[in-house]
Amino acid sequence: MSVHQARKRFGQNFLVDPHYIAKIVDAVAPQPGDNLVEIGPGQGALTRLLIQRAGHLAAIEIDRDLALRLGTEFPPERLTLFVADALEFDFASLPPTLRVVGNLPYNISSPLLFHLAQFESRIVDLHVMLQREVVARMTARPATADYGRLTVMLQAKFRVTRLFTVPAGAFRPVPSVESAVARLVPLGAAKLHIADDALFARIVAAAFGQRRKTLRNALSTLCGASALEAANIDPGARGETLAVADFVRLANALVTRSQ
Repeated sequence: MSVHQARKRFGQNFLVDPHYIAKIVDAVAPQPGDNLVEIGPGQGALTRLLIQRAGHLAAIEIDRDLALRLGTEFPPERLTLFVADALEFDFASLPPTLRVVGNLPYNISSPLLFHLAQFESRIVDLHVMLQREVVARMTARPATADYGRLTVMLQAKFRVTRLFTVPAGAFRPVPSVESAVARLVPLGAAKLHIADDALFARIVAAAFGQRRKTLRNALSTLCGASALEAANIDPGARGETLAVADFVRLANALVTRSQ
């Protein structure tokens, strides 16, 4: 079979280094019977080891040529293949207790993480490889340069841990950036109750829309200074100084005020 040419429109950079392939699979630690789903299996570097350890894998691949190759290599009882865009895929169509693995394309990593977060109640864990800077944002603390919308939206639902970096030389073609692997585990009973997910998302997006703006100005279309003060939030503060719990408290307070 001919060599597959990486397609820029799909953000394809294939992991080829055996050391890092094994390291990622060891971090996932798949077990027989796990409901594993791999996003973007590509040329099957992780896929082969995951199937070897778990016995079966579901995979979502947008590239029809790569999907054809994978479907030829693995029988249906070992690989359930969905030729689809992961950004539009309904993860609720898969069995619950999902363990998600993926080398996520850099060009859609944030939207894809937001999409996956919608299915958090069905997920056991996520192991994803992304641009190193994105993982820095996912794991950031308040009042740091990396802390932002992605941080708050993910940490409201998951415990996020950076596991290790992966150098650019581990991929073909070689990307211009380094990557990192992160583990996301749903908070479960420790998750703070959010009364209105849509309102929470709007508040977080507005707070970080223009980072230099104070919350009084950034959230002016959603609430006034008095509502911020009632939620024990300083109207003169900037969004980057608020902890996840502060955003949750504010969103819930606005829901209560509107009732």
